[in-house]
Amino acid sequence: MVEPVLRTMALILGAQVAALAALERATPRTGRGIWLAPRTNAPKRATELWFLRYAAVWIGAFALIIGLGLYERFTAWTYLGVCGGLALPLALQPFLYPGLTREADRPLAQRYALKANVWLAIFGWVGNYWYTHYFYSVLGAAYTMPAHRVNGVPWCMFFATHFYFCFYHVLSNCALRFIATGYAPGPRRAALRAAAVLAMAYFTAFAETLTISGFPYYTFADRGRAYTVGSAFYGLYFVVSFPAFLLVDEAPAGAVGAQTHSLARAAVEALAAAMAVLQLLDFVRLALGIPLVIRSAPG
Repeated sequence: MVEPVLRTMALILGAQVAALAALERATPRTGRGIWLAPRTNAPKRATELWFLRYAAVWIGAFALIIGLGLYERFTAWTYLGVCGGLALPLALQPFLYPGLTREADRPLAQRYALKANVWLAIFGWVGNYWYTHYFYSVLGAAYTMPAHRVNGVPWCMFFATHFYFCFYHVLSNCALRFIATGYAPGPRRAALRAAAVLAMAYFTAFAETLTISGFPYYTFADRGRAYTVGSAFYGLYFVVSFPAFLLVDEAPAGAVGAQTHSLARAAVEALAAAMAVLQLLDFVRLALGIPLVIRSAPG
């Protein structure tokens, strides 16, 4: 089963890469694009670097846990402690170590690191609390490990989602910023940006599904369908969130400070993005003719 699925995925991703390459060649360049936020927007640049560096910590921890099978000895409290503990440095940094993101002189509510955490925490909360039930209903997914749960979803997944999403969204920021700064405005750049969002969304969803395949307590009724259809389904999250998250305190390379968002605006935009994804998921469910069942117990 795995080999045909991987061949299918290779064809899909290959087509996406080919389309991106063709669009890139056809799009006029304006010069050298930038990946990270410009140095004139030091807090956002420092936060992006912090998220990228911290990814090595949680990825390394998960690699050890999965590779050594340590999860077999985990209890509900262990899952909560591991995932909560790995999310905690990201959540506490804006309060306790603002100097890490060059924001010690900013009031708390103006710190980009806090806005980014709040945006992703809201989006991740809605994703776990509501979207998980679409995976239960449409793909026959189930979490079977011991866990404390809310609305049928393990609490530990809310925390794990946060550090996953911090990493994903910084990578998408970099790619979309490179396109925005490295290519001339116009329809071709818009097409390249749209294609990049679709490719990144699908690849991110598939890569996560594949990398957690060694964890036996997140199961699907049909794993092959989960890799293909499920990746497209999960990718809908990022089709919306990748371009939306980039907007938080984003400004042209020459702008200084770039505090374009209040904390309240960041929260409202996260909620708007979450509702857009919920609509897309439900449109797909309706098209497939599958009833949505909200269950509060595992299975």
